[in-house]
Amino acid sequence: MMTEMITLTEPPKNSSLFVKAALGAVPVPLISARKSTVPDRVVRLDGVRVDPDHLAAYCRATGLRFSDSLPLTYPFILSFPLAMQLVVARDFPFVAVGAVHAQNLIERTREISVSEPLDFKTHIENLREHPKGLLVDAITEVNVGRELVWRQVTTFLHQQRTSLSGEKAEPKPEEVPPPPMRTIRVDQKTITRYAAASGDHNPIHTSALGAKAFGFPKAIAHGMWSAANILANVEGRIPEKATYTVKFGKPILLPSTVNVYADKAEGGWDLALLHPQKGYPHLTATLR
Repeated sequence: MMTEMITLTEPPKNSSLFVKAALGAVPVPLISARKSTVPDRVVRLDGVRVDPDHLAAYCRATGLRFSDSLPLTYPFILSFPLAMQLVVARDFPFVAVGAVHAQNLIERTREISVSEPLDFKTHIENLREHPKGLLVDAITEVNVGRELVWRQVTTFLHQQRTSLSGEKAEPKPEEVPPPPMRTIRVDQKTITRYAAASGDHNPIHTSALGAKAFGFPKAIAHGMWSAANILANVEGRIPEKATYTVKFGKPILLPSTVNVYADKAEGGWDLALLHPQKGYPHLTATLR
């Protein structure tokens, strides 16, 4: 079977993608049957130019520094519409609305200049079961000419019953967390600003009612907001060639105060966001 290649001339508009995502959640007779495998498709978009105003809005939303080089996490939001285009398709194994970000891996070979044209290529693979639902990986590669400069594996979780749903992990005892490096306050205004900059207007982030519809007691922060925001604590000390591995724990309910940790480790940093009273992780990460 041949891989279907979708070549775009401009990024998909997030507004139309979210309309498709919402419509995809509505059953349609004879069309709604979803496949049990991920369609073999690749989306590519070449010659992307970074809009300095968009980059500045992203930096304001995340607390990262605006400079001539792209923040380590910035290409994520440029590639997000490409992954969304694949996920909102009617023959994708699950609906996009309500899916959450479980973990993320970014590999950067060098710093990327704001002025460099970027070629994006995204596909989705590795559909698998999890006790809480289905996981898939969105793989994105970014090239400057023939040079691979940035690669990402974004793992999404769609919460539903699977054959593993009866398995229960051993509950971890809650612990009083150690004194933090600092604390941050995360509220709806902060996350709405990030939603505008990133284009990710998933209702679990932007609406308390929308979040409740998908099983969350309140709206929750974007995982990639926290993954970007915590890097502000080590800016200027991120290696040019970097591997950033992030695992998302319990979501940050809005509003919340969270503890920030950034510990020097061999070859880089160990990072974490913890609940200030119960000590459970919202995010754990390594930067090497």
